[in-house]
Amino acid sequence: MTQSTPEAGDSAVEMGQEATVPTPGAARGGPVSHAIFRLARLARLHRMFAGQLLRRIGLHPGQELVMMHLWELGPQRQADLVRLMDSDAATMTRTVRRLEQAGFVRRRPSPTDKRASLIEPTAARHALRREVERVWSRLEEISTAGLSDDESAAALRTLEHLEQNLVRATAEHTGAETAD
Repeated sequence: MTQSTPEAGDSAVEMGQEATVPTPGAARGGPVSHAIFRLARLARLHRMFAGQLLRRIGLHPGQELVMMHLWELGPQRQADLVRLMDSDAATMTRTVRRLEQAGFVRRRPSPTDKRASLIEPTAARHALRREVERVWSRLEEISTAGLSDDESAAALRTLEHLEQNLVRATAEHTGAETAD
């Protein structure tokens, strides 16, 4: 029997495939670690849906997060956005340039540091913010479909705890390497 190859954009669920990656026998000693490995696939799917929803309002994935920080914190230096987003300078430069070209942000000289400029939202931000909030609500609906409020809250707590564990372990590992 011939099996057709998936077309671009076909999802595993649409094609009747399993939604998860099978756990190999050698990974049985680390089922949570294997689930974290699978989160990379989940993150790609989440980003794909986000991209589809954001494209309708003129944004690319990640740009809305920059805007969220600007709405929340006010004008920021690009270096501060890099730190906030755990990004790199080149990616942030491209992101800010695209947002600027789209008319969503502008640069202005920093009043405290003549070498720096501040990135701030433009007047178009009000309508954009409502649209971004709508997109993120829809993305949350897609992501948590079938979960109760308690299950969603528990999943969030668990993911945050896992993140804290890995950040702490990374800091300890990095500190141990520099001590050697």
